[in-house]
Amino acid sequence: MNSITVKFKKLSDKAKTPTFGTEFSAGADLYSAEGEVVINPGETKFIGTGLATAIPVGTVGLIYARSGLACKKGLAPANKVGVIDSDYRGEIKVALHNHGTEPQTVAEGERVAQMVIAPYFAVSYEETADLDETERGAGGFGSTGIK
Repeated sequence: MNSITVKFKKLSDKAKTPTFGTEFSAGADLYSAEGEVVINPGETKFIGTGLATAIPVGTVGLIYARSGLACKKGLAPANKVGVIDSDYRGEIKVALHNHGTEPQTVAEGERVAQMVIAPYFAVSYEETADLDETERGAGGFGSTGIK
């Protein structure tokens, strides 16, 4: 398995080093470095992790929900997937949204999201008058299962 090192800096005494739940976990858990935060139903609050990172060039940090937090408390990232670019050096914050009907409390040191480091392609976009034809064509939103 390929391995890379991601350097990080603690911006707060409350910050915790990202951890992996198991040997083969893709995402590293990120922890709240905030005091107790209450998120009301339908509300979004930014939760600081107290961490800044130097994500290697050619990779991106993708911030995903933790399934336990989403299922048990109805809390998930408001933007569904956060993107941490390799040139960003500010604090990683997670915009948690309460999808439930009850206020939820996020405790200091609680796992609030997971970050996956993934490669990406540098691309350029070129305008053209014609695109190559495919069997699917312009069909979308469930059209592939219709005959």
